[in-house]
Amino acid sequence: MKKRIVLIVATVTILFVGTGFKSNFFEIAKQIEIFTTLFKELNMNYVDETNPAELMDTAIKSMLDDLDPYTRFLNEQDVEEYKIRNNGEYSGIGAVVRSYNDKLLIVEPYKGYPADLAGLKAGDEIIKIGDIMIADFKDDASELLKGAVKSKIDITYKRMGKTNTTSLTREEIEVDAVPYFGKVNDKTGYIVLSKFNRKASKQTKKALQELMSDGAERIILDLRGNPGGLLSEAINVTNLFVPKGQLIVTTKSKVKKFNQQYRTRNEPVDTNVPLVVLVDGRSASASEIVSGALQDLDRAVIVGARSFGKGLVQRPLKLTYGTQLKVTISRYYTPSGRCIQALDYWNRDENGNAVRTEASNFNAFKTRNGRTVYDGGGVFPDVEIASLKESKLTKSLLENNVVFDYATKYYYDNTINNLSDFSFKSSDYNNFKQFVTNSGFSYETKTEKALKQIMASDESDEFGPSVKADYQKLLTDIENSKAEALNTYKEELLSNLRKEIIKRYFYREGLFDYYLKNDEAITVSSKLLGDKNKYEKLLR
Repeated sequence: MKKRIVLIVATVTILFVGTGFKSNFFEIAKQIEIFTTLFKELNMNYVDETNPAELMDTAIKSMLDDLDPYTRFLNEQDVEEYKIRNNGEYSGIGAVVRSYNDKLLIVEPYKGYPADLAGLKAGDEIIKIGDIMIADFKDDASELLKGAVKSKIDITYKRMGKTNTTSLTREEIEVDAVPYFGKVNDKTGYIVLSKFNRKASKQTKKALQELMSDGAERIILDLRGNPGGLLSEAINVTNLFVPKGQLIVTTKSKVKKFNQQYRTRNEPVDTNVPLVVLVDGRSASASEIVSGALQDLDRAVIVGARSFGKGLVQRPLKLTYGTQLKVTISRYYTPSGRCIQALDYWNRDENGNAVRTEASNFNAFKTRNGRTVYDGGGVFPDVEIASLKESKLTKSLLENNVVFDYATKYYYDNTINNLSDFSFKSSDYNNFKQFVTNSGFSYETKTEKALKQIMASDESDEFGPSVKADYQKLLTDIENSKAEALNTYKEELLSNLRKEIIKRYFYREGLFDYYLKNDEAITVSSKLLGDKNKYEKLLR
């Protein structure tokens, strides 16, 4: 029954946001009437009491699940959250929290803010806020942590199996787009841009100017892990390094008014300072606009790993009662004309998953200097750093909180007073491997999944016992090889482990201090910028 509602709502909504409103007027009116009648009759006649709001919420969200993951219905709370992310300011406890499986987990307390001052640590599981049990709260429990400035909040949490309580006072929280900048050496400046909110270009400009005033003659801009944000801020950040009037991105849509060319509007800070941009598999959207444009214009060398590959643009459209529809309205294209969208949400596999564009289907484009770049798979680095890649194993360990949980255990098992004393030894990595084994973690490779499907099909009976035995042995060999994968992908796992562990002791600032002297990508970038001939050769 819900599926029928979903299909009808899907039809109505898609028609409404389409360009064919006039030509499809009769069909729109017809579908609205069908849906209205169905919804009324359902709620009036269904055998049990219904909740119209919940039914509609299910219908809308299920409908949007069939599109891309960026097209979302925003209720009143979601709209406020969206504004907070873009503005970079809110009132709360000052911590990154994650809500999943009826749990609310402290991921990272911000130094000097209420959560930190109250003694909350990464890994703490909040089980109760005020009188509300998290397990009984159906909506996003993280919203309970926000509230008026100076308002008090009582929190009950679990830490290493022990239940604790604390009280804290909410404060105005400022989320910096540039949480850190400093110098790698006398001549090389380093800027971390972590998000594209409304502060992004202003804070990046300030950092750039201060570093150059302090003697920096070359710059590393770190966009690793930056999930994106405002398109306008991506253009303004790029504008810091390229002239006014330069085409940065073009958007193309079926709705004519959304077809736009975006050019830089301001005078740059410096169009000649040697520049490296760091990206990885979690650099997305606005990060890819900046890195892709600077690559196409031969204005920067891109270092790291292939970016996420999000070439879609969203816009919030106002609905009734304070709600909005954040809808994908167009694809964007970098100056060379490429779209770096990696996943095809309109052509899915047999399991309903979006299909990744194969390398054989990539199209070649030319940068301003005639270098070849490709579409369809994110921004590819000019200099690749192997440790920044993310294998399926690494992604699974991160997504299942195994790396996070190990870092929590490590923190309570080890005392480290100074950043210079930190080192993650071979014995520590062996402990991590044992932790993975004990955690019961498992993941399935594509080959393994395909083999299991074959073995489960009726056709497997036609293979005969010897072939079936060979298949079973192959599955066993794959399972054994997955244990060895912890050694195969040791470097990328070590990178993630160090990152998570250092933040526990020395906050994010300590992590960036550590990066300046120990991060492979920064070391490679600094050497590259110091070698003028090699740098210029990469851009020719």
